Amino acid sequence: MTTFPIPPNYADHILVASPSTVVRQRVLESLRSPARRFEQASGGAEALGHLENGFWQVLFLDRHLPDLDAEELGQTVRRRFPKIEVVMLDPEPEPNRDPDHAPNQEAGAPSTGLEHALGHPDSVIDNIELALVPARAAQSFLDAPLPGMIGNNSRIMQPLYRLVRLLAPRNTTVLITGPTGCGKEIVARAIHQLSPRSSRTFAVVNCAAIPETLLEAELFGYARGAFTGAAQAYAGRIQAAQGGTLFLDEIGEMPLSLQPKLLRFLEQKELQRLGSAEVVRVDARVISATNAHLLSLVREGKFREDLYYRLSAFPLEIPPLRDRPEDIGQLAVHFLEKYTSSRPAPQLSAAALHLLRTQPWSGNIRELQNVIERALILSEDQPVIGPEHISLGDASFANLH
Repeated sequence: MTTFPIPPNYADHILVASPSTVVRQRVLESLRSPARRFEQASGGAEALGHLENGFWQVLFLDRHLPDLDAEELGQTVRRRFPKIEVVMLDPEPEPNRDPDHAPNQEAGAPSTGLEHALGHPDSVIDNIELALVPARAAQSFLDAPLPGMIGNNSRIMQPLYRLVRLLAPRNTTVLITGPTGCGKEIVARAIHQLSPRSSRTFAVVNCAAIPETLLEAELFGYARGAFTGAAQAYAGRIQAAQGGTLFLDEIGEMPLSLQPKLLRFLEQKELQRLGSAEVVRVDARVISATNAHLLSLVREGKFREDLYYRLSAFPLEIPPLRDRPEDIGQLAVHFLEKYTSSRPAPQLSAAALHLLRTQPWSGNIRELQNVIERALILSEDQPVIGPEHISLGDASFANLH
């Protein structure tokens, strides 16, 4: 029979529902692979139980079920589990024949039914593989790396990719957490790029970089003459995100005195500029990010609890780089190419790559980027970067004479 390669880091989840052991086994044997997860059900109710308690991509459904109408069950599955591909099997049971004891397939012998449903025995796997294509394509899209993100080898990142693609089309407020340097702004930009707002502004405000006395004016804007030096009106960053996305980085650093005004905007989608009584409505999706533990700040009285729950309607946590070593090679190559523009990028030796993969990376991707940039300088244009070029922290420079 024809065989098909299974993509790396990918497993098909297949459920076969039929009262016939012969039919179930023939499907499973045709698709046997260590990269696939199989489950069997002898009836419709049992199949529904499996669907309710697991993630499945393809359901092979016998039209002749002992307990439920297969057509109605197929419609129910398509309605309740729209991402599951339903393939109907059409065995033709003989009168008084036990479905679990079908005769061997010899010349002129009755069909087991699977060939009737899917074609000649030699092409069974071809047809079943075609049935897997829609589910695999949908799953591959959901698990694919986000725009601007490098690395598709780490399983720990795939749930994040999937969640971002599922929530991007909505207007849900998102809170992104994770350690410094892990790529929180990249994830926020990906949400914006994958959303219907992608053609509008992505406005960024770093709450830790703007002095407290200026942050309110920067966010909400001000009217002309609102304070000394306000020679002309300023709309503010929130209004600049009209129709687009407002990204509030380091939201844990927002002054407590300003938090009620931000909460009102989140609840009412309205704001007032400093020095103005005019109420301005703004349609902007809010995404915030922090490396702080906001609930701890809430308990300490440094962050409003109601604002926390308003911001974290959909929380996303980005894992640190040390938890995704499979992606370090791709990230390193990306940074090598980024910093090598006038000549072919050098390669990493196996020893250098091993060294990179075994580091704790407390500074995460930002630290890796700096290490690769230093390695290019220290390699003095050599075609291969070895472990002797990898400088990990200030102390390691002392040995580089």
